[in-house]
Amino acid sequence: MLLGLDPGGTPVGGRRVAVTGIGVVSCCGTGAGEFFEGLLAPAPSGERRVVDFDGSAYFGPKEVRRVDRFAQFSVAAAQMALDDAGELGVDPARAGVVMGTGVGGFETLQTQVTVFNDQGPRRVSPFLVPMMMANAGAATVSMRVGWHGPCETLVTACAAGTHAIAAAGRLVASGRVDVAIGGGAEAAMTPVGIAAFTNMTALSATGMSRPFDARRDGFVIAEGAAVLVLEELEHARARGATLYAELLGAASTADAHHITAPSPGGEGAAACMELALADAGLAPSEIGHINAHGTSTPLNDLAEAQAINKVFGAPGPPVTSVKGVTGHALGAAGAIEAVATVISIERSLIPPTAGYEVADPEIHLDVVHGGPRHWDPAPALSNSFGFGGHNGCLVFAPAPSSQLAP
Repeated sequence: MLLGLDPGGTPVGGRRVAVTGIGVVSCCGTGAGEFFEGLLAPAPSGERRVVDFDGSAYFGPKEVRRVDRFAQFSVAAAQMALDDAGELGVDPARAGVVMGTGVGGFETLQTQVTVFNDQGPRRVSPFLVPMMMANAGAATVSMRVGWHGPCETLVTACAAGTHAIAAAGRLVASGRVDVAIGGGAEAAMTPVGIAAFTNMTALSATGMSRPFDARRDGFVIAEGAAVLVLEELEHARARGATLYAELLGAASTADAHHITAPSPGGEGAAACMELALADAGLAPSEIGHINAHGTSTPLNDLAEAQAINKVFGAPGPPVTSVKGVTGHALGAAGAIEAVATVISIERSLIPPTAGYEVADPEIHLDVVHGGPRHWDPAPALSNSFGFGGHNGCLVFAPAPSSQLAP
């Protein structure tokens, strides 16, 4: 257990990790407050793009043209989270950045392939490689904040944001750093990207995201980014930081089954949830809420529901999928949903699963729908499951009530 606590509340195999800053860029709102209000509102219609995003607010008018949209999102979310966290007073050598993405600078790649085909090789931008590389988001963030600790990128499809937060948390828990940024970013809504997902029949033909609903027919692609500032608990207390939540545990497993389909019965997902609970030192009965991966695809929602029932019984804790509103932001989805989970804990409110109206007789879950649900905050699980069989789970808990008491 690298992040968990023993029954007495003392660290088990690592230091305690607090969430002290939140940043998010999404189609339903930018910034923690606007984002969460968007989750409580009706789902937007049509594409789930981040409209009116101005990258020049974070980069100069010349520099912004040399930074792919996904990296612009990365910097925007990270800056919001750092501003929210306040003065960290951290040694730059003991601060790190871990970001996740599914495809990195896909927009730049498509644009420059078109340039190559239409205008020839000499017209291809010399900035193509640094703009398209998947690590550009994390690298740009680290350069902007001047942190010299680990700067890493995880590329595990739709589990990338979750895995990045887990990796950042372990850097803090292990003592390698005192503060780390963990999150994910994606901007892959290009004509080629959309055509690819459409032709593999992954996207909803109706343009509706209906997680766990009997009528679900695929996901609605989205873009965005989210970042959490993760800080060693005593470091955060010493500077009087706001404590939003505590990261208690995390886990990662592989289905080793199929490049896109989940393992039968959600076996890999169930194993990941069980390991995350073990890492946190919790029993299934102590989980009060699950923020599901809930993509709105027939196979994945069923497999996740079966996995939840295997671990928690039926119907299990209250479940929501914010993808009914946000759509599926691929490598950023897990980070966006981790932010939703943390705010749900902070505000004692679980957002509803937009689009859920008709129960699937094969799915036996307590799906929060029709409106938000008030709850007494308790440890919560955030799930992400990606193409390639990548599974990731995070366990968050309410922050310690006192700046001094454990």
